[in-house]
Amino acid sequence: MTSILVICTGNICRSPIAEGLLRDALQHRFAGGAPDVSSAGTSGLEGSGAMPESVLAAAELGVDIDGHVARRLTAGMADGSDLLLCMAREHREMLAAGSDRDDRTFTLKELVRLLETLPPPAPDTAMTERIALANLARRRGAVPASRDDDISDPLGQPMEAYRAIAWELESWIERLVNGLFGAVAEVDAAEGS
Repeated sequence: MTSILVICTGNICRSPIAEGLLRDALQHRFAGGAPDVSSAGTSGLEGSGAMPESVLAAAELGVDIDGHVARRLTAGMADGSDLLLCMAREHREMLAAGSDRDDRTFTLKELVRLLETLPPPAPDTAMTERIALANLARRRGAVPASRDDDISDPLGQPMEAYRAIAWELESWIERLVNGLFGAVAEVDAAEGS
């Protein structure tokens, strides 16, 4: 089974929300056949729960992350994942530097932009194939580098910042799932033919 690891700094704000939203979207799409989704932090506050504001912001979008337990990112976690989905460029740069992980390490926004340059996937296209195509598009410069690749860290901000981040993540994750697996209308049409 394929796996996605969502990465931020402390694993208490952005990545728990993204993990919950992505897991929910994939389970709605694939039920028991959904890729495994987990999260960790480059400076993960090991054993901490998600920030209460993150829990509330996710709940307002219909996703329960109340049971989240933060983890510190390890090399084994990164090496065992098919996709390393980073919340900011600093996380991507740290993971990709001096490793063989570069071809499967992206910021969320970077990966979505790259996937959207590709033709829609065929119904039986593997997630890992789409990631490889996105990496090839990145190497060819299909999408110019952007200063807008980061999802802002809401830590220490008011509740409205957490809501804004959750809404932003929801939109980007919907685009990610469509880019990796095809839009729902495309999937339904392919299954009906």
